[in-house]
Amino acid sequence: MKRIGITLGDPAGIGPEVIDAALSAIGEAGDVVFQVIGSRDATPGVPTSSSAGQALCALHEAADGMRNGRFDAVVTGPVSKRGLQDVGFPFPGQTEFFADALGIEDFGMMLAGERLTVGLATIHEPLAAVPGLLTVERIMRISCLTAEFLGRRGIGRPRIAVAGLNPHAGEDGAFGDEETRVILPAIERLNSLDLADFTGPAVPDAIFRDAAQGRYHAVIAMYHDQGLIPLKLLDFENAVNVTLGLPVPRVSPDHGTAFAIAGRGIANPSSMIAAIRLACEIA
Repeated sequence: MKRIGITLGDPAGIGPEVIDAALSAIGEAGDVVFQVIGSRDATPGVPTSSSAGQALCALHEAADGMRNGRFDAVVTGPVSKRGLQDVGFPFPGQTEFFADALGIEDFGMMLAGERLTVGLATIHEPLAAVPGLLTVERIMRISCLTAEFLGRRGIGRPRIAVAGLNPHAGEDGAFGDEETRVILPAIERLNSLDLADFTGPAVPDAIFRDAAQGRYHAVIAMYHDQGLIPLKLLDFENAVNVTLGLPVPRVSPDHGTAFAIAGRGIANPSSMIAAIRLACEIA
């Protein structure tokens, strides 16, 4: 029996309603038990310190359940990062929270949609800091974690493209040297591990089209928006955020709290449905 924990997120947002709609759409499954975590004591569309505090309590309960074996996977509802930080949350996002709660240093963020799967070499970082943060080891880490995830989904020999950082992938150093100095050495070392077929450094403005057409199972992006802009363009309604490297899978829908439409019954549950189904698949 698989036990899936689902946090409501900030109860003033759309989390409660999309979770209800998703569970209704999925229905009962003989080998899965769902447990919704968190309080609904909030006014839809009116975030407060109390609603943020309830979201934080739900995160702690989920992490406790992952540590003690209560859950085989966790799905997290959308939260307000600003709201959480106002009540003492010291992390840039839920990804970093769960890695810290479970004592994991080798972790990463990946987004999986119907047409694109994207791993992120850097996550919530200022764009100006990205070139200095890119290292061979960092690129290898997210690439290996992404290959492992694809293997769990039954892909025996994944094809993974590693994007360049600069326009035209640097064009032989004309627009930057990160491709030759950092990214290419990482790809060479990755291919020596025989985990997957890694190619690149790929031209960033073309590689996502190639992946969406099926030439690659995933793309490793060098920074947050490089990967998420094409993914959300193609897969906004069904993309799932996956925290890689945790001993217990954690996934979430790839959308925010949407306070402006909370409680109006118009929030689309597609991403939450996809997240719950993925949690069941990889639990």
